[in-house]
Amino acid sequence: MQDFSEAFGLAASLILGFDADLGEIIVLSLRVSLSAVLLAALIGFPLGALTAVLSFPGRQAIAVLMNALMGLPPVVVGLLVYMALSRAGPLGWMNLLYTPMAMIIAQTILVTPIIAALSRQVMEDMHREYDEQFRSLCIPTRRVMTALIWDSRYSLLTVALAGFGRAIAEVGAVIIVGGNIDHLTRVMTTAIALETSKGNLALALALGFVLLILALSVNAAVYSLRASAKRLSYA
Repeated sequence: MQDFSEAFGLAASLILGFDADLGEIIVLSLRVSLSAVLLAALIGFPLGALTAVLSFPGRQAIAVLMNALMGLPPVVVGLLVYMALSRAGPLGWMNLLYTPMAMIIAQTILVTPIIAALSRQVMEDMHREYDEQFRSLCIPTRRVMTALIWDSRYSLLTVALAGFGRAIAEVGAVIIVGGNIDHLTRVMTTAIALETSKGNLALALALGFVLLILALSVNAAVYSLRASAKRLSYA
């Protein structure tokens, strides 16, 4: 176990010295989380727009389900994805278990309900405001959905950033399906857990600092986008 002051100093040197192992872990974390958020947005935004625009039996139940799935336990998602991708599972033939793709799949499942539920609320509020105009112009549903997504793009970017914050901090699901394999599936959260248990506080702290910086950056970006959206709405 390292002395705490020594660990902080070594952590700073790892960050400022652009340590290769540290950089590899950070790049993989960003690649996995950004890919998951992109896939979740491609699924969640249209799903949110669909439930915001259409009136059909069970619509309210779907909205409630999306809200409930925002609290999906990560370890349960990891277990289900593990079972699906394992040799005995239905997708075992794809050999994706313990690969970055398995981690992307798990994070996508976790983030999609968040993006779908939050975007539905954003576009439902906007749809109420413009519904009469859409009806008077006889605009088809697909074009209404496209218009809502485009007009609420700043708010939806905020939603996507919230999803990224959820994905980048994930540990339970990715360690189950990724295995925390060095130079292959080791991301920041799983590396912090491993290095702390090994007593390597320097690398754990360095990764923790980077993770905190990313979290602060995401929050700052969300605040900036909200401010920009408000200014544009008042313009």
